[in-house]
Amino acid sequence: MRRMWLVIVALMLLAAPAVRAVQPDEIMANPANEARARELSRELRCMVCQNQSIDDSEAPLARDLRLLVRERIAAGDSNSQVLDFLVARYGEFVLLKPRFERQTLLLWLLAPLLLAGGGLALWLQIRRRAQNGADVQAPPLTADEEARLAALMSEDAKSR
Repeated sequence: MRRMWLVIVALMLLAAPAVRAVQPDEIMANPANEARARELSRELRCMVCQNQSIDDSEAPLARDLRLLVRERIAAGDSNSQVLDFLVARYGEFVLLKPRFERQTLLLWLLAPLLLAGGGLALWLQIRRRAQNGADVQAPPLTADEEARLAALMSEDAKSR
């Protein structure tokens, strides 16, 4: 009996990613419009869940946004008009992938600039170490060190 419950739980966990938040009563009659609505829903952030699209979220606000997207599509709006409407209403934060504009320039360019800066700093550090290593010479061996080195080398030659 216990084994059967484990199998049932495992199957439920495997099926969980396939479950979507879109309810049957939200689906549009026209398959092309429904595909557009789903595509747009994957681009929009759930304001409650923050890192989930409204297509994946089960929050009531996400459902309202999905219905709003479908209303705008049914009214004849294009994809960009729907997105512009939602951005005007909720701000750029509603987009999971922000637009490349003057206000979001830092957001888009910060990671590549930090990566380039880190690479430059690493290159300069390696170059500095190479220059310092070439200038520094080891001090000469003392007489005791030379005698010990000769003894070790002669022992090594005998053991071969």
